[in-house]
Amino acid sequence: MTADEVLARLRGLAVPSRLPGMARYGIATDHAYGVTVGELRTVAKELDRDHGLAAELWASGVHEARILASLVDDPALVDDEQFERWALEFDSWDLCDQVCQNLLRYAAPAWAKAAQWTTRPELFVRRAGFSLMAGLAVADKRSDDARFAALLDPLAAGADDDRPLVRKGASWALRAIGKRSPGLYRLALDTAEQLRAGSTGAGWVGSDAVRELGSPAVRKRLRLTGDSSPGR
Repeated sequence: MTADEVLARLRGLAVPSRLPGMARYGIATDHAYGVTVGELRTVAKELDRDHGLAAELWASGVHEARILASLVDDPALVDDEQFERWALEFDSWDLCDQVCQNLLRYAAPAWAKAAQWTTRPELFVRRAGFSLMAGLAVADKRSDDARFAALLDPLAAGADDDRPLVRKGASWALRAIGKRSPGLYRLALDTAEQLRAGSTGAGWVGSDAVRELGSPAVRKRLRLTGDSSPGR
């Protein structure tokens, strides 16, 4: 399908009555049709990987078309310039997270951008840095613990932020890294404890991460004993 045909397909799936509900969850709806992510994934399955089509869908500015672009693009062809250009156009937390999880975490610049973006002032660029960290912790099966441990310092440095979307992203990343292995659990928990003792933004991130990392379910999954419990 051409980009125009895909957009026509999305308009056919649109349910405008969904837009107020999306807005209540903080999703930008000025350029949205009201198509669910599940429906977008169904459309994506009908399309081949197509870097050119993804670029055209992104250029449309339509919220759902941009999420679909992240589902059909080829991560092997996504370069540093595209990372920067797309990130600066994120206008909603769901677009940010969908693009990071569907596409960017699989592309070559992901590791460098994950660390760099947590220092950026733009709301959704910084959020994207944490989203990439969380995504890499799940998707990258080959990297060793040391590579993830190196993300903890930039994560902690960027976590002290008064903006809820940034704080939640930082906690998500810290929890995801901590749940990857027993060794990373202990390092992430130490980082969370340090953040918890800090100022308002950092303290929220630390407390939120400690709450989940210290849960019996996480500890059982990692087969941890009592010596790693919060507040030890």
